[in-house]
Amino acid sequence: MDPKNGSSFTGFILLGFSDRPQLERVLFVVLLIFYLLTLLGNTTIIALSRLDPHLQTPMYFFLSNLSFLDLCYTTSTVPQLLVHLRGADKSISFSGCVAQLFVSLGLGCTECILLGVMAFDRYAAVCRPLHYTVIMHPRLCALMASASWFIGFANSSLQTVLIFLVPLCGRNKIDHFFCEIPPLLKLACVDTTVNESELFSVSVIILLIPVALITFSYGRIVKTVLRIKSASGQKKAFGTCGSHLTVVSLFYGTGIYIYLQPSSNYSQDQGKFISLFYTIVTPMVNPVIYTLRNRDVIGAMKKVFCRDMTLDE
Repeated sequence: MDPKNGSSFTGFILLGFSDRPQLERVLFVVLLIFYLLTLLGNTTIIALSRLDPHLQTPMYFFLSNLSFLDLCYTTSTVPQLLVHLRGADKSISFSGCVAQLFVSLGLGCTECILLGVMAFDRYAAVCRPLHYTVIMHPRLCALMASASWFIGFANSSLQTVLIFLVPLCGRNKIDHFFCEIPPLLKLACVDTTVNESELFSVSVIILLIPVALITFSYGRIVKTVLRIKSASGQKKAFGTCGSHLTVVSLFYGTGIYIYLQPSSNYSQDQGKFISLFYTIVTPMVNPVIYTLRNRDVIGAMKKVFCRDMTLDE
């Protein structure tokens, strides 16, 4: 995307929700509360996973990665959105837009792959319990987590370079609240069919391959759980896996809507609200989903709080 095109170019204007001033006031309060809850919830998950020895397992290693990723993902967009909701200046510099797209896209791609890895972990835990510690060796866990981050940001590097090579012809008003590929492509003054086809192909790989892994893993998990004779054992297995499936449904559902539908069907208004959902709502509810159904996390919270109270006394 040629930023200058023969004229001075200082950056972009993020229109966001500026056509709805009443909504901006409501959104500011709601998003500020959601952002603070996101920081609190995900930081708690990371801290508990470090402090409680019982939570130093592959499952919580990946969950800590997910929580850290969600913290970074939300922070890459929400603070700037809050500033824009309260002020008249909706601008973002060219370099700021590049950085925001690179970081948010990289984190989003990483989460797609990481959720697939977490499904494999649940498969190993439920379907291969006697070999679980051998299969999910700490080195393999670290390798799979590192690979998720590497692939996510490698793809983001490619997409960011390609999108900013498209000519703009001086257009700089982005009808969105942050720099994202679909609204950026709308600014192009040339045919973007090739770019859209490339984006669709990559999105299919990044989104649907992990979905296939998740579907396979949970297909095997369901068969295994149904063979468990104990009702309490079935409930425990479905409870843990149900939390992950809920997170998967929330994240992939919104991601598929944004990146796998034809550009002719893309609605800017719908896109904004869907993007709000996966940039702030999903990262906020992830810790709640995992902790409400998980006795280990709740127990760890009680231990940590009780220990702190004892030390204070």
